[in-house]
Amino acid sequence: MRIYHNPACGTSRTVLARLRESGIEPEILEYLKTPPDVADLRSLLNQLGLEPRDLLRRKGTTLETLGFVEASMSGDAILEAIARHPILLERPIVVGDGMARICRPADRVEALLV
Repeated sequence: MRIYHNPACGTSRTVLARLRESGIEPEILEYLKTPPDVADLRSLLNQLGLEPRDLLRRKGTTLETLGFVEASMSGDAILEAIARHPILLERPIVVGDGMARICRPADRVEALLV
């Protein structure tokens, strides 16, 4: 399993702890240090079954905070913005066995542990 993780985020820390409690030591991708590129984000979207807007963080730093107007942005533009400003990525995201899930709230990770 892999987790797109921000160690400063309580939810992300909770999900990582839950994975470890389950005996899983995931690959940890600190996406703020090593941001995913657009191709990585597209791959995540395919696994998540979501649209680019679904990857956007809605609290804290948002597109609007950075001067973007979300309503006027295409999906490609949103992915490019996330790649340039990884703080925009909703977190944590856990990937494993061909499935992925945005684990906010943290209990959403349970679906990946069965």
